[in-house]
Amino acid sequence: KLDVPCDVVVDFSLPKAVPGIVQACVEKGVPLVVATTGLEPHEVAEIRAAASKIPLLWAPSMSLAVNLAMKLTDVAGRALKDHPSGADVEIIERHHRFKEDSPSGTALKFGQIVADAMGQTSVVHGREGRPGARPHGEIGYHAVRTGDNPGEHTIVFGLLGETLEVTVKATNRDCYAQGALAAAKFLVGKPAK
Repeated sequence: KLDVPCDVVVDFSLPKAVPGIVQACVEKGVPLVVATTGLEPHEVAEIRAAASKIPLLWAPSMSLAVNLAMKLTDVAGRALKDHPSGADVEIIERHHRFKEDSPSGTALKFGQIVADAMGQTSVVHGREGRPGARPHGEIGYHAVRTGDNPGEHTIVFGLLGETLEVTVKATNRDCYAQGALAAAKFLVGKPAK
């Protein structure tokens, strides 16, 4: 329930809280910024439906640097799509030991960007044993959970004879808060889409 007057709501909570937050914002007509990850398909559907009723911005990361890295990843993916030797893509992400979803929502978004740009059709989460040669058209995800790391993502484009990496690292959580505040300011007064 949203009993306190407000101009916008920013949600960095837990997946199970998101449907109630979305419903309360729709009922009150309050803009909503959502950065919670680990959502189930029905929770994603609720967010998308709400966007037609209230101003809503939903992204797996509010970091300006992460969002810029996403644009750079798209540019690299499109440029390397038809590279003669083929480009292998691996996504390595690191977060604090308390993070509950794996891979992170941000890593999955990077993967979606790569797949849209390059056409990969399969994913693998880590590797072990003797899986054989790496198949073309696969994205590999690797999740590391250590200490209090607020978040790092590296997208590796491996070619024969050279490698390109797009890396973004947070040293504290300020970047997420600043991005969320900028998103909130942007939404106030905007119409639903």
